[in-house]
Amino acid sequence: MRRYLRIVVLCLACGFCSLLYAFSQLAVSLEEGAGGGGGKPQAAAASWLAGGGRGGARGVGSAGPAAHPGRSDRYSLKVQPAQRMHLAVVACGERLEETITMLKSAIIFSIRPLQFHIFAEDQLHDSFKGILESWSFLQTFNYSLYPITFPSENAAEWKKLFKPCASQRLFLPLILKEVDSLLYVDTDILFLRPVDDIWSLLKKFNSTQIAAMAPEHEEPRIGWYNRFARHPYYGKTGVNSGVMLMNMTRMRRKYFKNDMTAVRLRWGDILMPLLKKYKLNITWGDQDLLNIIFFHNPESLFVFPCQWNYRPDHCIYGSNCQEAEEEGIFILHGNRGVYHDDKQPAFRAIYEALRNCSFKDDNIRSLLKPLELELQKTVHTYCGKIYKIFIKQLTKSIQDRYDRPPKER
Repeated sequence: MRRYLRIVVLCLACGFCSLLYAFSQLAVSLEEGAGGGGGKPQAAAASWLAGGGRGGARGVGSAGPAAHPGRSDRYSLKVQPAQRMHLAVVACGERLEETITMLKSAIIFSIRPLQFHIFAEDQLHDSFKGILESWSFLQTFNYSLYPITFPSENAAEWKKLFKPCASQRLFLPLILKEVDSLLYVDTDILFLRPVDDIWSLLKKFNSTQIAAMAPEHEEPRIGWYNRFARHPYYGKTGVNSGVMLMNMTRMRRKYFKNDMTAVRLRWGDILMPLLKKYKLNITWGDQDLLNIIFFHNPESLFVFPCQWNYRPDHCIYGSNCQEAEEEGIFILHGNRGVYHDDKQPAFRAIYEALRNCSFKDDNIRSLLKPLELELQKTVHTYCGKIYKIFIKQLTKSIQDRYDRPPKER
């Protein structure tokens, strides 16, 4: 009789637990459907961030300092936080110049104020501060500097994944707990139109989408993932994470489907198990992990066209980004070091023009003619043959921002 009684009690306990789990999943789905708007996000638990992280953060502006636990004083412009667009980048090694050029391109064309979140190795901090503080007269941006921060028990493994520090981006939703939405870009990105325009894509997310990226390839015949990947990947050709727009409130709230357990996991809980399972099968590090996550959660990804993340692969074997052919390149991504060698001189010409450009209106207006002359010297390459798509949107951005009277801008 006692044996039967124990069985009955066990069955009741199991049923009760199942009921609780069902209600919790229902609550989560309702939360996600409500969107990731205002309010303070409930960040995923992460013991290594319990003290607010290590190191300092500092900004540029005119208002007084505000204390932040675990950080040095931060200064900010007299701009409401909701009005700012948040842009994050991770810089390690010899990436200072690239990063500064990227930030300059964002400032030159953008309309609304920017908040930069710069994650960099300690030896780069003074250089970043010196340059960015020399730009403080612009009063169009704030910045915060952070150390490279990984979970202490696996820091070495995360830091050496793919490129030094690249996987830092995976932890941004857990570190920047008070930031609702964020645009992450690689250091080798150049904005050829206002950040405002890609930021506006957040409004196009449906209730299930938490992030946006561009396809890794437009042409499957030259695709990497569909030919060589030894792990799951999103869609037909995978996605490229060099430009990644995120609603981080939704990312922190979501429970993700996965192939490691029947239980859905939150962002802070899925990363390390994913790395342990696939670390011998991945080539592109954190980008591969993102592809695996969105393979299992395709409803959570918004895919934007290739012109928002235009790379040498889009022209090196012939043009294969139709949207860029029609409207021009919106964001240029000079991966494979093409800004610093002679393999793709069209990419290098754009980079050097923006690197050498000052913030003076006349200097920006006069950028186009010498740039076009340089691009005409690149027509011996496939990318150079279509050089006009490199300046089509750039020309419009300069005209819209600097050729109109101030009241019309």
